[in-house]
Amino acid sequence: MTVRLDVAVVGEIYVDHIFSGFPAWPLPGEEVTTEAYTREMGGGTIATACGLARLGRKVGVVGLIGADDRAWFEQRLAGYGVAFDGIRIGQGFTGTTISISTPHDRSFFTHIGVNTAVGALAMGDGLATLCAAAHVHFAMPLPPEVAQVVLPLLAARGITTSLDMGYQPEWLASPANRATITGVDYLMPNEKEAELLFGSTDVGTYFDHAARIGIRNPVLKLGARGAAALDNGEIIHVRPPVVQAVDATGAGDAFDAGFIDALLDAAPLRRRLERGCITGALSTRKPGALGGIPDAQELWTVHDRNYALHD
Repeated sequence: MTVRLDVAVVGEIYVDHIFSGFPAWPLPGEEVTTEAYTREMGGGTIATACGLARLGRKVGVVGLIGADDRAWFEQRLAGYGVAFDGIRIGQGFTGTTISISTPHDRSFFTHIGVNTAVGALAMGDGLATLCAAAHVHFAMPLPPEVAQVVLPLLAARGITTSLDMGYQPEWLASPANRATITGVDYLMPNEKEAELLFGSTDVGTYFDHAARIGIRNPVLKLGARGAAALDNGEIIHVRPPVVQAVDATGAGDAFDAGFIDALLDAAPLRRRLERGCITGALSTRKPGALGGIPDAQELWTVHDRNYALHD
């Protein structure tokens, strides 16, 4: 196997229109205004890929955009050092998301666009990009018919995998996806997604259920409380560094980047959680999913300041 990428990230791609700076969500019929508006590349695919590239990883993306946005995406991805050659032009419009954020949470209004065909791309024309990576991260609700083809093929080549399906109630509730969540190497939901999977937001309950059904390496993102994972039957909980949060958009996807970066270094599980918590927390400092993500130097500076006692 010829590895030319550290990570391939496959999933949905969006143009994000981000409104932030609101102290609270308006009541029905109310109007609130803000000067804080950003247009940026979006979706978990882009946030995780750019986060990994900022940390020095060689990253490719497999996804679909509309023809009108090609030049803009190519230029923006080049600025982060992310390879564009795994992206294809779909028949229709690029997915679009309106993000409304407060310092503590966010809500989204989304048009799926050409993302409906990304599963077919992953097991078709995009498969060569996936097979050229040491690790593949799925930032999407991976369809079972795609998982059945792609996951065994990647495993046979020694390529590790991770899945962040996002908030997808129907996908999370469907028994048809049980084989997928046990088939990836690392499952990375947040609390709301874990509740849809197992009916509880309790950390211990999540890991109990995960062990019972055979999830290999369950991770749980806890927002401002950090993240947890299961290591030889013991729950490890890491809290994030304190930051002045501006916009939580993409924080979970930035966490994925830090975690995968440490995974590629074969770092112990606690270190993976620490790096994920750092990248997730720092990403909230600026509007949008990309503006606040750290480079490797800043990550290690924050790590040494916050977690050195564990070394």
